[in-house]
Amino acid sequence: MPGFKLSTAADQRFSVNLSILFTELPLLERPAAAAAAGFTAVELWWPWTDTPTPEQSELDALKAAVEDAGVRLTGLNFYAGQLPGPDRGALSVPGEESDRFRANIDVAAGFAHALGCGALNALYGNRVDGVDPAEQDRLALENLVLAARAADRIGAVLLIEALNERESPLYPLVSAPAALGVVDRVNEATGLGNAKFLMDLYHLSMNGEDLPQVIDAHAAKTGHVQIADNPGRGAPGTGSLPLEDLLDRLGKAGYDGWVGLEYKPGDGPSAQSFSWLPDGARAAS
Repeated sequence: MPGFKLSTAADQRFSVNLSILFTELPLLERPAAAAAAGFTAVELWWPWTDTPTPEQSELDALKAAVEDAGVRLTGLNFYAGQLPGPDRGALSVPGEESDRFRANIDVAAGFAHALGCGALNALYGNRVDGVDPAEQDRLALENLVLAARAADRIGAVLLIEALNERESPLYPLVSAPAALGVVDRVNEATGLGNAKFLMDLYHLSMNGEDLPQVIDAHAAKTGHVQIADNPGRGAPGTGSLPLEDLLDRLGKAGYDGWVGLEYKPGDGPSAQSFSWLPDGARAAS
């Protein structure tokens, strides 16, 4: 990342996604590795891709790893199928996958609550050949209402994320307006107002969206932000996105939440991919 160093003027709070960074280590060693790199907050995709309901001993072991490292869990995905892999969520997929999502709702919410995590991300799921998209959308809303209510019970927000069409061609939410439409429908159905937009600047840039316009228009409905550079989904400075300007713009638009680092670290240990971020900007309360 020659020449790139984030200014502390960006004044954002950063969390490390342990499902894409520090993956050279076993899961239970990653929280401590993030802490050793200077971070105080981490986030996770659902760690058990093969099951929505892991053994309590597995949940307890991960909880202890987070607590022992002295970091805070700030975001967690609900069960989303094989991720990374071919799946992009389960909640709109009829049959067994939808059932698995429902079985996971209270498990994920309970784990989040035990660690004081205030954001749960529900990936929408791919379109399925031979299934009416309207039927998938009906099922999705039904499951998202259940998830929003579970999140509300623990004082958390429910996040709805837009992905990018190039990497996720079967995923229907590939623009900010599409994801925000779902946010609005969930809030209307529940009356809770706790559904929020997950603004992933990498995915939105891959879709060719006007990022300053998205920030200005939708910061108020945004519950979480994730970043990676484009092209390549690498660390800031490896591509051409003006991430410092975009983070400054987010702050000026009123966003004061967490910014998740969800990028590929490149060759070598993940800890070497943080040279763009000053040590003092890694720790946040």
